[in-house]
Amino acid sequence: MRPIARWIIAGAIVLAVVLWLTGCTPGEAADSPGYVSGKGIITVFENGSELTVTGTSFQGEPVDTSDYKGQVVLINTWYAACPPCRSEAPLLVEMDARDDVQVVGVNNRDDAGSAEAFERTFSIEYPSIADEDGNAIAQMQGKVAINAVPTTLVIAPDGTLYARIIGEAKSSTLRALIEDAAAGSTQ
Repeated sequence: MRPIARWIIAGAIVLAVVLWLTGCTPGEAADSPGYVSGKGIITVFENGSELTVTGTSFQGEPVDTSDYKGQVVLINTWYAACPPCRSEAPLLVEMDARDDVQVVGVNNRDDAGSAEAFERTFSIEYPSIADEDGNAIAQMQGKVAINAVPTTLVIAPDGTLYARIIGEAKSSTLRALIEDAAAGSTQ
């Protein structure tokens, strides 16, 4: 093989790897095969509207966020192959272990096997809605936009939307939002 052919092949391989890696970068188009990730953009809603999401878990159990009134509810969109979802999973498990917080996942990409493997890997005990039909996401439309995965919604104990984190939730931010939502603060 001639040296120029080797360079062309090597260049094509490098280009393919770069394109493959950038297929999962923040800010890509929503219809791409990778994930669309936010940059940790936080919105606190003054006078948020009531938000209830219902569906069926991957284990076939009904899920209704209104069952958790009196607690701060974290609604988290995720899927198993999403790197920031994997990164924030231990934090969500930790928050769900609190008596005053309930986490509910929403997953519209994975089949039950993939979702349940993710749940086992991260010792997740909170329910995740199997949203292959998009019904759970549709219930949020008009109240809050879900533009990226992961997105975490913070629902105040009275059932109203308090805040949204687009992108991976960071520990200090999530803890502060939970405390503020529980206290009824909009600062």
